[in-house]
Amino acid sequence: MGVQLPRWVWIGAGALACVAGMVNAVGFLGFEHQAITHLTGTTTLFGAALAAGDLRAALRLSGVAVCFVAGAAIGSLIVQDSAVRLGRRYGVALAIESALLFAAIPLFHRQQAFAPMLAAMACGVQNALATTYSGALVRTTHVSGMFTDLGIGLGHALRGVPVQRRRLLLCTLIIAGFLAGGVLGALLFAAVGYDALLVPACLTGAVGVGYAAYRHWKQRVAGRPA
Repeated sequence: MGVQLPRWVWIGAGALACVAGMVNAVGFLGFEHQAITHLTGTTTLFGAALAAGDLRAALRLSGVAVCFVAGAAIGSLIVQDSAVRLGRRYGVALAIESALLFAAIPLFHRQQAFAPMLAAMACGVQNALATTYSGALVRTTHVSGMFTDLGIGLGHALRGVPVQRRRLLLCTLIIAGFLAGGVLGALLFAAVGYDALLVPACLTGAVGVGYAAYRHWKQRVAGRPA
């Protein structure tokens, strides 16, 4: 029951969730101990900074939020669609995400405030790539909604209401991918520090370039301009 998802959606969702988990682990373990991939905690800390009159912290935290939104806007402008489907310009967006992560690495090494901002912008780009697929939410940079959907599914099952099993499986996949990325990111950070971000940066860059080349080839075969 539930939505029918092609294999590439499952693979992409799991891989991007893993990327986000790695980035977020480095953010938490880094010099700012800053969440990167979502804004719930950042917004709370921003409110606390305002209450304490800590203008410097408030500016830094608001900068992270603004950069995440800016990244989402960039991703939306590139993909120009709210539905997940082949043929969209995901490769360009992923290449931009990769470039932002690469740019953030030397700033993290120098403990610059712009480092988490660039990483947050990269995650904003990623989160804007996939909003829905056949009615199923595909958010890959945070898992609160995924856990909520699992809880709703459990409630429906207890009431005897039909459950969208594939949607719940997708939620479980994203949660597992994010968790795996967090574990891998923490292990890499312990081993190589901020260079751990090279893994998600290279992964998104390789996938982005590969997808862009594939899309260009498909359009040429179909006799359309790229």
